[in-house]
Amino acid sequence: MRVYLAGPEVFLADRDDIAAAKKATCAEYGMIGVFPTDPAPGALPADTDWMQIYLGNEAHIRGCDALIANLTPFRCASADPGTAYELGFMRALGRPVLGYSNAAGNFTTRNLALLSGAVHRRASGAWEDANGMEVEDFGLTDNLMLDGGITASGGVLVVNHIAEAAHWHDLMGFSRCVAHLAGMKR
Repeated sequence: MRVYLAGPEVFLADRDDIAAAKKATCAEYGMIGVFPTDPAPGALPADTDWMQIYLGNEAHIRGCDALIANLTPFRCASADPGTAYELGFMRALGRPVLGYSNAAGNFTTRNLALLSGAVHRRASGAWEDANGMEVEDFGLTDNLMLDGGITASGGVLVVNHIAEAAHWHDLMGFSRCVAHLAGMKR
């Protein structure tokens, strides 16, 4: 089984070390981990670096049987948008998606903190931001489409409350996703 390893770790200076650690965990369960920066056989050529990365990542996803996403909030209250796209793409292919987050709090709590007082309650009880937009409040880990896609695929969303300094290097949640995926494929 080939597993696409989605997440914003691609932006880390030590991304190769993280990739190696994740691949080693997959190998323990007889799986092959595929990191976004791995060479992508079958990817169409492109004229720009960014388009080559995009095409390579889509080629990787199409060539994998499942996806595990690091959904730890990235530079905002939610998961990295590229990772969210990849999760949705794999889900649309009908394959299992799993995720983990190393952040405390749920999506609503993080959004309310980010808006820092620029919210109020509507008469209905829903939170509303300064632009009159309702704040999603389902008590989920992230946006309902991410949580929903994982749940609908039979995957698991593991949440660990890890100190912020270790958000990108603690792989406990990732390891639990790999173990769950191993149980799914039996």
